[in-house]
Amino acid sequence: MDIEFFVNKLQELWLLAQSQLGEPATYIQVGIIITCYFVAYWIYANTVKRSLLVNKKPISIEHPLSNILHRLGSIVYPLVAIVLLRISLSVGESALYPVWLINAALTIAVLLFFYSIIKEFVSSNFMSTLFRWIGLPILLLHLLGVLPIFIKALEEISLTVGNIQVTLYGLTRVLFFGALLFWLGRASNNVGKDIIRSQHKLDISTREVFTKLFEVGLFGIVFILLLNIMGVNLTALAVFGGAVGVGLGLGLQSIASNFISGIIILLDKSLTIGDFVELEDGKKGFVREFKMRHAVLETYDGKDILVPNENFISSLLINWTHKDPKQRYRVDFSVAYATDVRAMVEIIKAAVAEHPQVISGEDVPFEERPDCEIDSFGDNGVNMFIEFWIEGIDDGKNRVGGDLLLIILETLKANDISIPFPQREVTVLNQGFVK
Repeated sequence: MDIEFFVNKLQELWLLAQSQLGEPATYIQVGIIITCYFVAYWIYANTVKRSLLVNKKPISIEHPLSNILHRLGSIVYPLVAIVLLRISLSVGESALYPVWLINAALTIAVLLFFYSIIKEFVSSNFMSTLFRWIGLPILLLHLLGVLPIFIKALEEISLTVGNIQVTLYGLTRVLFFGALLFWLGRASNNVGKDIIRSQHKLDISTREVFTKLFEVGLFGIVFILLLNIMGVNLTALAVFGGAVGVGLGLGLQSIASNFISGIIILLDKSLTIGDFVELEDGKKGFVREFKMRHAVLETYDGKDILVPNENFISSLLINWTHKDPKQRYRVDFSVAYATDVRAMVEIIKAAVAEHPQVISGEDVPFEERPDCEIDSFGDNGVNMFIEFWIEGIDDGKNRVGGDLLLIILETLKANDISIPFPQREVTVLNQGFVK
């Protein structure tokens, strides 16, 4: 019966089109349609097309809003045409004038507009195929007014499991809108994060806080909408949510603690992206990224260390670059007791100051210049050390420290300054026992 109704509907439309081809009203409607598209193009050409919105190449990741506006500019023309056709349709219906051709043109314009949106904004191949082969036919059936017939046919196909009745329409609706909400959530999340992170007026910590709050809020909304589509009673869900909250507090305490700790870290600005930190267990690295549960530390040898956020609050943490990227280091060495220490100190300071990463010069404060001093008197020589400041972090003996040790060694040799080594003097007290 439903199929016959659909076939009869198509036949009526075809007979109507044949009967109207010879009517003057048909050609008037053609002129109205052409006029609507001409006016729509004129508005598009004199507003959007002349602006930098379309002509300027979009800035991708640094200015995501420019990219979005650039894509929106390309669909202004069909949108304006749809508005003008809808106005013409309303005016014709109010004047009791035949508007069947305008109605058909409006239907085609809406389909083309939906197709343009898919082409411009849907980059996923799966979602693009889903919208084209499922979304467009559904929209066409809705515009033709026969969608309720198909919904009724799908509702008649059902499966009963206990007290639960599952219809083909309900299953199709959940799958389609679930995929749509999941894609919208992920796409909106990426765009929202890019927009927030492009706000350079805010510091990095504040941007990361808003990014995480936006992510949690967005997926919370998507989850509630999906439950609504599935027909779940949200009032009963509130009672269930209270029980789940108790379970989260007991069983997922660690996850909740890490999440809250991450928010606290970003709010109090004790850690920021790019800081070099040292943990209580001796692990060191640069903070590269904050996640909801952990932070990513990158070591000098390229390894990523995933540190739970709670560790940054509950244990000892050394932040080497929190307030000032300048760091002070020292290198130890020894010279013989016969060395003219006062002269040697000036020679070593001058040699160390020539290193490109060592902070030195007359414009540098005296306390930040290289300084060589006596550390202690050893068994074999005078133990010396030189302190120096550098910008950034010294990766142990593999960077500045290693270079300076080599410079000190070469400088000592060039000035005939001896480096002591362990020596033992043996005195024979009674030579009569020696044979």
